Amino acid sequence: MKQMLNTVILTLTLGMTSAAQAVLINFEGNIEFHNDVIYTYFTLDNDATNVRMWTDSFKDGENFDPITALWKDSGELVDENDDNDEIDTATQTEFDSGLVFGNLSAGDYVFTIATYNNFAGGTMISDGFSFDNETAIPLAVWNQPANGVDMGTYWSVWFDGVSSARSDSPSVAVSEPSAIALMSFGLFGLLASRRKSSKR
Repeated sequence: MKQMLNTVILTLTLGMTSAAQAVLINFEGNIEFHNDVIYTYFTLDNDATNVRMWTDSFKDGENFDPITALWKDSGELVDENDDNDEIDTATQTEFDSGLVFGNLSAGDYVFTIATYNNFAGGTMISDGFSFDNETAIPLAVWNQPANGVDMGTYWSVWFDGVSSARSDSPSVAVSEPSAIALMSFGLFGLLASRRKSSKR
């Protein structure tokens, strides 16, 4: 019985580890002004392959046209993208944005979302963004280049292949593998509790 219990616990633990690595993390929120910039953060515990981050909030022009950028924790720009709607073709629409990396070094990163065409002001995050010195215009009345007026304020960003992520806005969706990991952890606790009871 002890041998079988140990095997089950090991299997669940391995399953929980692989499931946790497969988690999709989603943050969403709303901006108010044309020069707002959203900062989200993620960590890679180890060098990683196939790291993806993308928006799916443009919704055919219902909301603002986003620009995304990735920055090292040191503040150095890694890459910036205006349009990439091929990362998650099921939910992205024409002007959504995002980045994909075949290889990305372990470390901490900052992922920013801004309105088109509020591009990075330089190669360091401390250089700011193009619209920083402009008077803030409410998004509802701003005539966004390529998108016109009366666009929505909603943004949504997804991370895939990262160890952990955080945002000042609440996380609103976590993929199924995370639920599996939590269930495995609960089962692990139940089995460990039964093991203690049987020893008594």
